[in-house]
Amino acid sequence: MPGFGDIVQKAFYLGVGIASYAGEKAGGKLAELRSQVQKLADEMVAKGEMTTEEARRFVEEMMKQAQQPQTSGETPEQTAPSEPRRIEIIGDDEEPTVKEPASDNVKNLRDQVEALKNELNRLKHDQ
Repeated sequence: MPGFGDIVQKAFYLGVGIASYAGEKAGGKLAELRSQVQKLADEMVAKGEMTTEEARRFVEEMMKQAQQPQTSGETPEQTAPSEPRRIEIIGDDEEPTVKEPASDNVKNLRDQVEALKNELNRLKHDQ
């Protein structure tokens, strides 16, 4: 029967192995990403959309961004909401049941959608 020291040693080696494997996978992903970014930059240089110096800076900047932790640049708007956003599905003949104060922009967009629906129905009936 293995002793406590053997179990601790095996757990330690398992942790080291997992960390090593994760590092290799991350390194492989970064190498693949660098290859794709470099290919994109090369295509843009070939099309004349970017100089070689701009392409080099572009690749360096993209790799810097890829290596930064994702949580550091997260703003409050990017955080996940505590509950799902409610969505109300309204049929063609229905009106919204909850009237919210709509800004002029929202009203304008709704009017445009309604006009497009009417135009689509008119086109369907003309055929």
